[in-house]
Amino acid sequence: MSDLGHVLVLAGGLSYEREVSIRSGRRVADVLRAAGVDVETRDTDASLVPAVLADPPNAAFVTLHGGAGEDGAIRSVLELLGVPYVGATPDACRVAFDKPTAKAVVRSWGLNTPDSISLPKETFHDLGATAVLARIVENLGLPLFVKPSRGGSALGASIVRSADELPAAMVGCFAYGDTALIEKYITGVEVAVSVVDLGDGPIALPPVEIVPDEGVYDYAARYTAGHTEFFAPARLSEEATQACTAMAVAAHTALGLRDVSRTDLIVDAAGRPYFLEVNVAPGMTETSLLPMAAEAAGRDLGALCKGLLEVAARRG
Repeated sequence: MSDLGHVLVLAGGLSYEREVSIRSGRRVADVLRAAGVDVETRDTDASLVPAVLADPPNAAFVTLHGGAGEDGAIRSVLELLGVPYVGATPDACRVAFDKPTAKAVVRSWGLNTPDSISLPKETFHDLGATAVLARIVENLGLPLFVKPSRGGSALGASIVRSADELPAAMVGCFAYGDTALIEKYITGVEVAVSVVDLGDGPIALPPVEIVPDEGVYDYAARYTAGHTEFFAPARLSEEATQACTAMAVAAHTALGLRDVSRTDLIVDAAGRPYFLEVNVAPGMTETSLLPMAAEAAGRDLGALCKGLLEVAARRG
């Protein structure tokens, strides 16, 4: 067995992405066991704290998506329990998880990101949705991309190609969050770049190109095998590839992240990448992008996850 000793994989939770999280946790636990690590998998329910106090793990791997998995809350609890964990600190999570805030931070570092506006549901109610939506279209133009300001897996997200589609897109968005991020839609190649740091500084894995069958990388396209074609590495020029990997590492650094992250980008026809958002707990399922990037880099996923846990354990 590994000298890591007993480690904990956290999966499940109560967010809209619970089922994806369970799949991620199962995959991480399987590859860690194959790498000789003693793994326990737990949900984040009332049994977690007593179990950790009774048998403290040497480190934890958080595979919770959305909500408490990425907003820093569960990591704060792990710190209260004295359990070192893979990934960003609670403060960094709070910044990265809020998409408008993350966009503002990376823009301050000189990174391209689509023009956007972020407004809570109350604004549309108080000021009148029709008037506000008309001004949004007038200022940002069309097409637009609408998504909740927090959360992932493309839940509540949609492309708006005409002004009369915007009200329905807002209703769909507000079903998953109280604040909407409405940004200018950039046409181009959708790319995800995973960043890992095993103690020698953050490095980018090969970009993964995403080509959904229906043209939109929504929840079904993300988690249903066969609904999306992936290219790892992405079919980009050398210059565009370097620009994407540099942007992902810069975003990881600007947002104060550590260990692992995944940055989602759009690359326009000129080969210029635009930052869309960053994920502090990347998916680890069979159709997730970080495992594809690791394979493209010739890295064993179990060894990578084990290495990340070793970094966390040393911090502890």
